[in-house]
Amino acid sequence: MAPVSSNTSQEAYDYLVIGGGSGGLASARRAAGVYGQKVAIVEGSGRLGGTCVNVGCVPKKVMWYTADLASKLREAPEYGFTDVRHDAKSFDWSMIKNKRDSYVKRLNGIYEKNLDKDSVEWISGYAKFTGKPGEVEVDMHDGSGKKTVSAKKILIAVGGAPNKPSGIPGAELGINSDGFFELEKQPERVLIVGAGYIAVEFAGIFNALGSQTHMFIRHDKFLRPFDPLVQDTIVENYENDGIKLHRKTNATKLEKTSSGRINVTYKSEYDGESSIEVDTVIWAIGRTPETDRLNLESVGVKTNKSKYVEVDEYQNTNVENVYALGDVCGKVELTPVAIAAGRKLADRLFGNQPDAKLDYDLIPSVVFAHPEVGNCGLTQPQAEEKYGKDNIKVYTETYNGMYYAVLDHKVPTKLKMICAGPEEKVVGLHIIGQSMSEVLQGFAVAMKMGATRKDFNACVAIHPTSAEDLVLLK
Repeated sequence: MAPVSSNTSQEAYDYLVIGGGSGGLASARRAAGVYGQKVAIVEGSGRLGGTCVNVGCVPKKVMWYTADLASKLREAPEYGFTDVRHDAKSFDWSMIKNKRDSYVKRLNGIYEKNLDKDSVEWISGYAKFTGKPGEVEVDMHDGSGKKTVSAKKILIAVGGAPNKPSGIPGAELGINSDGFFELEKQPERVLIVGAGYIAVEFAGIFNALGSQTHMFIRHDKFLRPFDPLVQDTIVENYENDGIKLHRKTNATKLEKTSSGRINVTYKSEYDGESSIEVDTVIWAIGRTPETDRLNLESVGVKTNKSKYVEVDEYQNTNVENVYALGDVCGKVELTPVAIAAGRKLADRLFGNQPDAKLDYDLIPSVVFAHPEVGNCGLTQPQAEEKYGKDNIKVYTETYNGMYYAVLDHKVPTKLKMICAGPEEKVVGLHIIGQSMSEVLQGFAVAMKMGATRKDFNACVAIHPTSAEDLVLLK
């Protein structure tokens, strides 16, 4: 369904969704396609799919596959493919960018067709509350004016946007994570500022593709919300792979050089003040919810000091018939979480399921680092705090996967299982190594069902795999 224009002054709906990302689309389609509600979705970017499809998970995973293939090409001669090689000169960045962008555009079209199939109207523009209950005004994307829309129920699912650095002269010379997907050529030297999973994933991609890669982090380790095993292992692997990690370091000034590069002045607790010269600087310093333009105060919707919309366990805001979910709430900022929450909300509002809500416990997640990281449940420090150090048992294993048996360069696989109580219920699982993103999903199902270590051990192993060691831990 093509987006509508402002050909009428006001439209009324059963359900209005503000934000055309994964969570909003899932909720809108469930309400209309399953429960027959009159639904509209407002999206101002001009394309559907939100961060994940356009500048997040999907195009990022394409680049991760590209980088992973580059690594395998370098390793191929040790498997007997003696004429195969990879270096930066043999890689065509613009080619994969064009193919990746075409794939994303196809997905945009698929989302539009799905809305049409479920009879969801797409209003292309930016919405804000007018101050009247159940009413928003949309500034139309096509320039056709403003459109007033009313609905019995309104969902806020506008997601977030990359943070911008403040107080750093020349910061505008850098780009954010969205800008990564606009790069027309591969930088020879790149600096990534940040210590979260986005920074780590980008660093792994650039390094595998042959860019000289620097990271500025404010502490000694990155991925600090993750289990210590994950932090220690990925930091060690990245440094072994040649990524230049600048610990306890902050950029203080960026300047354009006569050669067109960027000179970055920085201060480090270890090295004092110095500078490096790079082609590209990427700010990966967190994200902020896109709530400023919504005029939430006009209807009294509460946000916290970080601008996230406050909701209860059922995605209710403090205002009747106004709901919020996904990254705009800041609880668990993952695409599948927003999708699941959106469908549960539609079930509750329109499907006569008054208790329907998303269970936010034991949500699996992955980091597409090099190697991959999978997590589900509590970290060891969290488990010790919740259950007491004497009431948990931790099982670990470190080994080289069979893939590396004939390679000189080894990347160890590491596993950690955290169990609680005398029954040894599995409350945390942290796995690092090849294909661990694929391995985790099935084990997360077992954990959601309350599996114990005994249940894991009762399963016959699949040999030879890395996953088998999770059912053999002792």
